[in-house]
Amino acid sequence: MIDLFLLLVIGVVTWCVASEGPWGAAFTLLTVLLSGMIAMNYFEPAAVMIDKSFNLPGDWKYRSDFIAMMSLFTISVFALRASTDYLHPVFIPVHSLLHDGLRWLCAFLAGYVTMAIILTSLHTAFLPREFLGFTPERNNLLGISAPDRQWLGFVQYLSENAYSKGKNGPIFDGPLFAVVPGQPPQVWSSFPIRYAYRRDMLFGGKVASATPTMPQDGGMQPVSRRPTPGSGF
Repeated sequence: MIDLFLLLVIGVVTWCVASEGPWGAAFTLLTVLLSGMIAMNYFEPAAVMIDKSFNLPGDWKYRSDFIAMMSLFTISVFALRASTDYLHPVFIPVHSLLHDGLRWLCAFLAGYVTMAIILTSLHTAFLPREFLGFTPERNNLLGISAPDRQWLGFVQYLSENAYSKGKNGPIFDGPLFAVVPGQPPQVWSSFPIRYAYRRDMLFGGKVASATPTMPQDGGMQPVSRRPTPGSGF
């Protein structure tokens, strides 16, 4: 079921974006990428702000992550796309041999990235650990691709390189764990694991924290965890 939903997202977004022509499709692709990075960078502090501002009761506090991420992504897409239309109101001709190829390529990439961001947001949703065929460890697109992990890897790469704040600056999803006693700690990405663990606790009858944490099994001991809410990349 989740595979069909993801294919539907790709198809609808590709069809709609391709109708904007090559320039519009290219701008939309860039808009989706930037909006996705904004959402990933700020959804945690935004979720904390939602919790404190509205004093969410009961299970609603576990929905704030998903609400914050998708709200930031949606608002950013519309705001940035409207800005490009304002700054670039005229149509620039493209050679007929490139017109269709460029618009469909950019439209498909925009659809794929949009789908990957939505799939990533499902990790934070207030839903069972596995639902409608969605499994954190599975390649959720037809069993051959993992768009959510691809997107998380892309954000991780940017935070460690292009958007790095120095050698020891905070990075996205960068908790440090000492795997072997006496050895220096290493970065172990844990975004899907932490949220899968929280969903498992919530729907398994246990008490879960509003902020997902890594289970402690006596093996890998956490030394520190980056980034903290509000620290950005």
